[in-house]
Amino acid sequence: MREVIKTANAPAAMGPYSQAIKANGMLFLAGQLGVKPDTADYESTTDVKVQAKQAFENMKAVLEAGGSDLEHVVKTTVLLTDMKDFVALNEVYSSFFPPDKAPPARTCYATKELPKKALVEVEAIAVLKE
Repeated sequence: MREVIKTANAPAAMGPYSQAIKANGMLFLAGQLGVKPDTADYESTTDVKVQAKQAFENMKAVLEAGGSDLEHVVKTTVLLTDMKDFVALNEVYSSFFPPDKAPPARTCYATKELPKKALVEVEAIAVLKE
């Protein structure tokens, strides 16, 4: 059983993919950029913290639409266009996944560029709330 998850509280998919797929008690989220859901624009094109915070808020909205939440995230993948932003990213990341609350496993990569000239993109895998 596979269910497409879609919410207006996060930016719409910019291509042939879903915001998330629910399957077998798990939720698989597509990468989220730090754009506002209503305009698909950035609050800041130069501040990775501002983009990261919005990306995590977008991720949170998709998680909730799919029947999960931040506490049920088991794995995240973070893409940065510049690893010099790693420390700033960690500051924002830890506000959503506090170190003392058993944060999810994570992988972080540097990439040449991201869609819409984003500085950061985050994706997640979560279990559904019981």
